[in-house]
Amino acid sequence: MEKALLLIDFQAGFGAPSWGGRNNPGAEKAAAQLLAAWRRAGAPAFHVRHISTTPGSPLHADQGGTDFIPELAPIAREPVFEKSVNSAFIGTTLEADLRAAGITDLVVCGLTTPHCVSTSCRMAANLGFAVTLAHDACAAFTSNADMGWSAGAASLSAEAIHASAVAHLHGEFVQARSAVDILTEMRL
Repeated sequence: MEKALLLIDFQAGFGAPSWGGRNNPGAEKAAAQLLAAWRRAGAPAFHVRHISTTPGSPLHADQGGTDFIPELAPIAREPVFEKSVNSAFIGTTLEADLRAAGITDLVVCGLTTPHCVSTSCRMAANLGFAVTLAHDACAAFTSNADMGWSAGAASLSAEAIHASAVAHLHGEFVQARSAVDILTEMRL
């Protein structure tokens, strides 16, 4: 069993106010603790970056939000995969590179829980990887959209969105664990 850390979309663009409120302000700190432990152990870490094709998006190259946040920026030996859809596996060589490295298990963290993290976790599990989600190293944003399908539906809080996304993943696609529990179990 070879376990890798997969960090999804820890990018400057997620600091834009247009995303609205978010939960878990400590997500990046928890992810940085995982990454530091992985690096100390010489274990493989893979980074994913979202490059939006939508002009004006905070994650579009023209907006300056595609840079990794400094505390989670990759180092030379850590591969970076760029995507323009929710799944880290679509349009990238991530699956092939994981298999070539003998990776069977993934620890996943990133932004945002109900979007790219959830989609990538589901796909990783469907591809046969054992997936652990570091739930406290992920975050979601508030939904302010008019849902249309439910008259009078209220906006959902970022915490409710995050908790719902983790609950939908846990037990079927991932084992959701805290970063501390993951590090303790792996003795990193």
